[in-house]
Amino acid sequence: MNITVRPATEDDFPAVVSLIKELAEFERAPEKVTNSVEQMKQEQDLFRCFVAETETGEIVGMALFFMAYYTWVGKSIYLDDIYVKRSLRQQKIGTALLNKVFEVARAEKCRRVRWQVLDWNEPAISFYRKCGAEISGEWLNCSFDEAGIADFNI
Repeated sequence: MNITVRPATEDDFPAVVSLIKELAEFERAPEKVTNSVEQMKQEQDLFRCFVAETETGEIVGMALFFMAYYTWVGKSIYLDDIYVKRSLRQQKIGTALLNKVFEVARAEKCRRVRWQVLDWNEPAISFYRKCGAEISGEWLNCSFDEAGIADFNI
């Protein structure tokens, strides 16, 4: 199967949102997705996205990331999600998507690329280790959702 990895356009946002929802199902948290095509259109200056597309035009994978700044190292990329449809895994599509993100990191002179993986997602952990990623179990996520942001008052 021939796959093309290219930058996503607004026309791809419905497929990207669909992949985000598939990922949320896989990660056992479908109710957490509140993003929408409309929201992505409004906020598209805040992220970058690559899509993996078949020769028939079907979008079967995506890597969504943004520039970040880490105090210890400086300019970085945060890879928020990389996802390939389950039926098409093991065909190097994830590798192609990750390669594109790292091309951007090199071109933009980033000092770090970082992402997270759930501790039970052994296939992904194995893939990332094979790629040479350092996987740390030391750090815990701290998050607030919209309601938590609105209610925050110490």
